[in-house]
Amino acid sequence: MTYRTILVASVLASMMVPNAGWARHYKVDADHTSVTFRVRHLFSAVKGRFDKFEGEIEFDPAKPDASKVIGNIDVASINTNVAERDKHLRSKDFFDVANFPKITFQSTGVTDLDAAKKSGKMQAELTIHGVEKPVVLEVSFLGEIKDPWGNTKAGFTANTTINRKDFGLTWNQALETGGALVGDDVQIEIDAEGLAQ
Repeated sequence: MTYRTILVASVLASMMVPNAGWARHYKVDADHTSVTFRVRHLFSAVKGRFDKFEGEIEFDPAKPDASKVIGNIDVASINTNVAERDKHLRSKDFFDVANFPKITFQSTGVTDLDAAKKSGKMQAELTIHGVEKPVVLEVSFLGEIKDPWGNTKAGFTANTTINRKDFGLTWNQALETGGALVGDDVQIEIDAEGLAQ
C-alpha cells in the first residue's frame, strides 16, 4: 500500500467518524421543549407559555462561543390557562397577532463562558410586536445523550428578563390606590431539547 493510498484512506475514515470539534446541528424538539413567561398582575405572578414554536441550534462543546441559535414563536399559541385573558393578549392592546403573528430570535454572539458550569451569556436580536431589540440571555448546556430509539439529543436552558414597553406592549390600567394592574418586567425561560440532524 502506497503512502498516497494510506493518506486517502485516512482522510475518508476521518470524514465518516464524528469529530468532537465540529459543530452539531440540532432542531428544537417542540414536544420536549417549553417556552414560558411570567409577569406581575397586582400582587401575584401570572405564568404562561407558547405552545407553537420552532428553532435550530448550532453547537460545538469545544467552541461554545461560536454557537448560533435561531427561532420563532407563533404568538397566537399563547396560553395562560384563561381563555378570555389569552384573547385579550392576542388583541391590539397587547401582541396584535393579526399584524404581528411571530416573535423571532436570532443570536449574535456568546460571552462570559464558564467551562465548569457549561454556561455563558448569549447576545441576540429579539423581535416582538414588530420591534427588534438586543437582549442578553443566561444560557447553559445540559449535555448530550442518545435516547432509547437511537436519536442523539442535547439539552439547553436560557432565561432573561425584558421590559415589555421596550417592544411597544404598553397597555395597562391605573389603580385607584396608585400603581398599575400589570407589571412591566417579563421573565422568560426556555428549556430546550435539541434533536441532532
